[in-house]
Amino acid sequence: MVRSPHRTALVLAVLAALFSTSAAYGAHVYTKADSAAAGEVTYTPSTANFANPERGLYHHTGDCDKNDFSPDTLADYRDNQGISQVMCVFYLAEFKSGPIDQAALTQLREQLATVRDAGLKMVLRFAYTTSTDGDDAPKDRVLAHLDQLAPILRDNSDVIAVMQGGFIGAWGEWYYTQNFGNAGSVSEADWANRKAVVDKLLTVLPKGRMVQLRTPKFKRTLYSPDPLPPTQAYDGSARARLGHHNDCFLASPDDFGTYEDPAVEYPYLKDETKYLAMGGETCGQNPPRSSCPTALEELSGFHWSYLNADYHPGVLADWKSGGCWDELTRRLGYRFTLQKGSYPDTAAPGGSLPVKVSVKNDGWASPFNPRDVELVLRNDATGKLHRLALDNDPRTWQPGTTTTLDEKVTLPADLAQGTYSLLLNLPDPRLPDRAAYAIRLANEDTWEKSSGMNDLLHKVTVN
Repeated sequence: MVRSPHRTALVLAVLAALFSTSAAYGAHVYTKADSAAAGEVTYTPSTANFANPERGLYHHTGDCDKNDFSPDTLADYRDNQGISQVMCVFYLAEFKSGPIDQAALTQLREQLATVRDAGLKMVLRFAYTTSTDGDDAPKDRVLAHLDQLAPILRDNSDVIAVMQGGFIGAWGEWYYTQNFGNAGSVSEADWANRKAVVDKLLTVLPKGRMVQLRTPKFKRTLYSPDPLPPTQAYDGSARARLGHHNDCFLASPDDFGTYEDPAVEYPYLKDETKYLAMGGETCGQNPPRSSCPTALEELSGFHWSYLNADYHPGVLADWKSGGCWDELTRRLGYRFTLQKGSYPDTAAPGGSLPVKVSVKNDGWASPFNPRDVELVLRNDATGKLHRLALDNDPRTWQPGTTTTLDEKVTLPADLAQGTYSLLLNLPDPRLPDRAAYAIRLANEDTWEKSSGMNDLLHKVTVN
């Protein structure tokens, strides 16, 4: 067949124009193609118990001002016991009438550094005495000591999971005290002095960290009788930073004075602890209250994040023989499990990458400290990482709920062509390059110990 030269020229001109348009707007063309091609992934949950930051069991091995943490022992906690936290009760008994000396300040810094090197975090409390005679320090001395401690707390807040109110009374638990109202007899002046200590502690501790008080009554008296409103959670105010610890969990009908009016304080605590740090220890056998059914009910209802692995041994043994130990150790704090994901198979540099992934919280609490969420693209050929921030806050992933991350991220315009693995990263914003401080998801075949990231089990081709 003979072609007209004019017709052939017209066809060539049209093809040239189309090619030119595709080249100029290639990102737009590829993005449209991307949205049409998506891969669906269903994830398998894991029943394993493993270490995750700022949750689970902790060890308390001795007074922190005298007993040095051992790097080998801390490594064993994390690697072989699934434990990521240690308790540091730092006594200031020698300094009740003067400033803390340099040796003690250096000791505290070194303890914090050892914990950081091992990839763990610390639950920190200060106290002046272990005696029920309550020989503690007066308010002005406590405030002066907090000024001395301020630089250390600021410089090391990355490895402080939470602080406890401390300072006042025997063991820093605010009951037996010579300076702040003894044995429950607390005057208005005593309450004012107690509040001055807490206010000062909140001032010297960076705003990203919480302080726990020993009983609900303390916070309800000093700040507000009402539970923290959801709209105020994580806003940096005093109420949003004051959590709770119970160091005689289940030991008596009122947990040895932890509760004054359970009918009021139980509902209060259940609401509060949705957004605040809650933890502590047992201190004596008291069946049936201290047995598995009540333990699980209250640990869940009050959103416990951490618990002493060493005390009380009788109660812990009862939980093991009673069959609730495995569930308890898995569900303290948060436990995030991937459910399903939907991702494109192809993408273009500078284009939009839509991702949709659901995460269920099977734990009893949410993270109480700030936490980032990142979608990471890793080039399979070069290993180069591209981190893309997602607009979400894991502190809002409430227990028993499923959160769907449904976002479109924009890829870098200079992203190299190739195949990329998708990963979900939940790093600690103050330790973003330390894998030990990233959150591991409770799924099979997703965790990368070396990177601290979770493989979404999907690949994207960039072309």
